[in-house]
Amino acid sequence: MKLKLAVLPGDGIGPEIIDQAMKAVKAIAAKFGHELEYEFGLTGAIAIDQLGAPYPDVTHDLCMQADAVLFGAIGDPKYDNNPKATIRPEQGLLLMRKKLGLYANIRPVVTFPSLLHKSPLRRELIEGADFVAIRELTGGLYFGDKGRLDNGNTAFDTCTYSRFEVERILKLAFEFAMKRKKKLTVVDKANVLETSRLWREIAQEMAPIYPEVTTEYMFVDNAAMRIIQWPKDFDVMVTENLFGDILTDEASVITGSLGLSPSASIGIHTSVFEPIHGSYPQAAGKNIANPVATILSAAMMFEYAFDLHKEGALIRKAVNASLDANVVTVDISEGKSYSTSEVGDWIADWIAAN
Repeated sequence: MKLKLAVLPGDGIGPEIIDQAMKAVKAIAAKFGHELEYEFGLTGAIAIDQLGAPYPDVTHDLCMQADAVLFGAIGDPKYDNNPKATIRPEQGLLLMRKKLGLYANIRPVVTFPSLLHKSPLRRELIEGADFVAIRELTGGLYFGDKGRLDNGNTAFDTCTYSRFEVERILKLAFEFAMKRKKKLTVVDKANVLETSRLWREIAQEMAPIYPEVTTEYMFVDNAAMRIIQWPKDFDVMVTENLFGDILTDEASVITGSLGLSPSASIGIHTSVFEPIHGSYPQAAGKNIANPVATILSAAMMFEYAFDLHKEGALIRKAVNASLDANVVTVDISEGKSYSTSEVGDWIADWIAAN
């Protein structure tokens, strides 16, 4: 099978972790006889510096021509520390989501047996936790009207959702639930927010279409508490953009490290696969960043973009083998730690040998 990828390393540790993911991708392509074609593109701060825009047209064209996008991270302290900057790396991420139609972010939350003790939560709470968080990605506060009034002393951000946007993401969530344990949790703030009431109304309309799915409704503050107290109660969770951004980062503590959590952003045109963490500029260039989340994002890419489930499963097995062998970076090591590139090499070699 021909696999055509756009590879966007981005900023900070992005290039280092993308290098390791590509080692795994190349090992899989060689093992299963796939024809791999890929091209690199600029996005984020590096794209601003070199091309004057965080998501330049040339990068967008590259993504549109690809079957899938493998993406690293965006962000740079020189922009983070300048609140008056008019062009920011993060604008590139939002623009990429909008232009590619990346309406759904899918984040699996799964524990690793060899790392249960790394989580700040008690073992009995998280052992066996396995759920999927689905976040709407192109609507809500992040994309609504925003601005300043009163000589800049009053600010506003508008949260807006249409029926089409809500139905689209809920349909995906119900379909995911049908493939899993047939339980869907719709997270909102319907006791306060009008947009949440629209979400709940539409979910209640759609639920009878999926009679096999048990649909529950939960306020976001309660969901934030229950993720920590009873994470094993969830199967598929769906929510709007801002709530999803916060809840999925909260859920990442279950695994024990942000460096272990992959994601897929499903799009109308091309889907994007990326780790959930940021650019971690403090570690950039030091060869210490954890590449596992990016490598697992590549596994999701094989499964979601190419329907190649054996390939995705083999990457997961390789990652689990590296964790069991304690071939890990400093963030999760006990005693000896390995560099970013050493972990990538080990996982690629395991794929080739198994």
